[in-house]
Amino acid sequence: MEESYKDRTSLVKGAKDIAKEVKRQAVKKVNKAVDKAQDGYTQRSYSRFQDEEDDEDDDYYVRGGNYGVEANDDEGSSEATEGHDEDDEIYEGEYQGIPNTSQGKDGMVALGQPMRDEYKDRHELETERKADEEELAQQYELIIQECGHGRFQWALFFVLGMALMADGVEVFVVGFVLPSAETDMCIPNSGSGWLGDIVYLGMMVGAFFWGGLADKVGRRQSLLICMSVNGFFAFLSSFVQGYGFFLFCRLFSGFGIGGAVPTVFSYFSEVLAREKRGEHLSWLCMFWMIGGIYASAMAWAIIPHYGWSFSMGSAYQFHSWRVFVIVCALPCVSSVVALTFMPESPRFLLEVGKHDEAWMILKQIHDTNMRARGQPEKVFTVNRIKTPKQIDELIEIESDTGTWYRRCFVRIRTELYAIWLTFMRCFNYPVKDNTIKLTAVWFTLSFGYYGLSVWFPDVIKHLQSDAYASQVKHFVNEEVSHFVFNFTLENQIHTNGEFINDRFMMMKFKSVTFEDSLFKNCLFEDITSMNTYFRNCTFVNTTFYNTDLEQYKFIDSDFINCTFFHVRTGCQISFDDDYSAYWIYFVNFLGTLAVLPGNIVSALLMDRIGRLTMLGGSMVLSGISCFFLWFGTSESMMIGMLCLYNGLTISAWNSLDVITVELYPTDRRATGFGFLNALCKAAAVLGNLIFGSLVGITKAIPILLASTVLVCGGLVGLRLPDTRTQVLM
Repeated sequence: MEESYKDRTSLVKGAKDIAKEVKRQAVKKVNKAVDKAQDGYTQRSYSRFQDEEDDEDDDYYVRGGNYGVEANDDEGSSEATEGHDEDDEIYEGEYQGIPNTSQGKDGMVALGQPMRDEYKDRHELETERKADEEELAQQYELIIQECGHGRFQWALFFVLGMALMADGVEVFVVGFVLPSAETDMCIPNSGSGWLGDIVYLGMMVGAFFWGGLADKVGRRQSLLICMSVNGFFAFLSSFVQGYGFFLFCRLFSGFGIGGAVPTVFSYFSEVLAREKRGEHLSWLCMFWMIGGIYASAMAWAIIPHYGWSFSMGSAYQFHSWRVFVIVCALPCVSSVVALTFMPESPRFLLEVGKHDEAWMILKQIHDTNMRARGQPEKVFTVNRIKTPKQIDELIEIESDTGTWYRRCFVRIRTELYAIWLTFMRCFNYPVKDNTIKLTAVWFTLSFGYYGLSVWFPDVIKHLQSDAYASQVKHFVNEEVSHFVFNFTLENQIHTNGEFINDRFMMMKFKSVTFEDSLFKNCLFEDITSMNTYFRNCTFVNTTFYNTDLEQYKFIDSDFINCTFFHVRTGCQISFDDDYSAYWIYFVNFLGTLAVLPGNIVSALLMDRIGRLTMLGGSMVLSGISCFFLWFGTSESMMIGMLCLYNGLTISAWNSLDVITVELYPTDRRATGFGFLNALCKAAAVLGNLIFGSLVGITKAIPILLASTVLVCGGLVGLRLPDTRTQVLM
């Protein structure tokens, strides 16, 4: 009896020791589970942890047999779980990690289960997302390197290049059609400047809107919509007749094309490896130059041919400049068609949690490039890609959304608010300092470049006007009678003249002024005039037939027994040999072509000497080159200075585009770029106003102002972080 009692006592003691050991092992397991939960431990791994605990219970039963007790499973289990002493109490399920729903989030972590997102505050979620984004950046760089650089990147290069070319065309087309459109639509001088400003206003708003939308709906979709808007309104503007409707169309055309630059660079940078990014983004910039050359060549070939026109009555006129507007819309249409065959940016898809779609596109890139290399058997080895934690945005939706227009209003307001929130995040740490510095560089470069770009042609025109005025011919006290004028009179001033029984037939007046003259028994028939005026003249028994000599061309003049038949009212485009049109297109063609060497140099050296060196050096050299304008006393010298200035500044533009896309993370890249591009357009309008008002007054202020802002902007650019060796964040 006593031996049986001792055996039972030793059995209970052994059971207690085993229970303590099991508890110690369970605590160790729980601690390990907590560490794994902080690294993204999932519920599936938690289930495996439960299975491991069950296996250990089985081992415990086997060890219980070493004590020589032949007990059944139920008894062993009961004694192992119910046995306890004063210090250690073991209850069934305590060490198995089963969560207690009544506990808070601290209890959840203590039991080894990963904390659910609804129990975390926004700071914790953003911290986890940031860590995921950093891991994704490193992994994505390796994936792009595995995909290689080949046929897919080159195909996307030309497709996006067409969109960038359309942006360059849009900038030049306004300046080219402005003189003809003003004449065709009878635009007064007070309203002529609105056409240029309205396009830049549309581009400014469009850059901000489409850039923000590209970070919400995707690069490809945003680019497709904005280019479609541009193409539609550009095509429509070539047919409208009223000046107000024409301004409306060009406003929305600029609004559409404003999204091209931020979306194109964001899109292309996300399919390039680090060692290829700077060079190929610089090559992409060449399409903007090609757009300028295309617009200049088409204007040169089409606009001066005024015979390329037709009319339907007096209400509808379709002149050659409208044909030019249609031709300039072709790059935009081509880019829209080509974009339909291209996929979305895989980096954007990963950023918004669309793993499977991104993986398929990356596999497509890999397979396309491998087939082009003659290695179709090479397999895409990536199976799983890190996707950042998705943080749900709380959006307040009104209950009254039953009607379709109400739903559209709520949707638009929600999207605009989301774009605004993304924009405000561009001023959060750690990109806040970079945004401020980039703002200064973009503003100074745009102000100096666009300001001088307007000032150069205006100065050349001013020199031409002075030279033209110096060649004017003066005729004083002339008497002409019974003479037939059937040739062109140009750049002449007739004072105190008498014209008796003369016939002016089938002729042109160009910049001709008659002052204090007498016309008696004369005939004016089939007359076309430009800048021609009659000041304080007297007309006696004179007939006007089929002329464009309207009332405003007769200043303080008297008419005695005179007759007007078939007066052509409105504005007429009729001078086929207008040399000034050819000259404007030729100068812009040379200025655009001059950036070709700068484009080539920047592309070849972007990854060798670095973005910052090229940005700062180009802006400083551009500022110094402005001082050579002191010696520009002729047309040829000013054209040479224009080509030198454009060639130096293009390297700064290319490097600034590359730096901008590399400094912003993927979820803010297009938004930040769009904001800076909008600022660029605002600075361009300001520069046009300031520099344009100084034409013919002084050279000192434009030269000093442009030099100062360019040099200061270059020095600020040197303070930006170097992005040459970093992955695309």
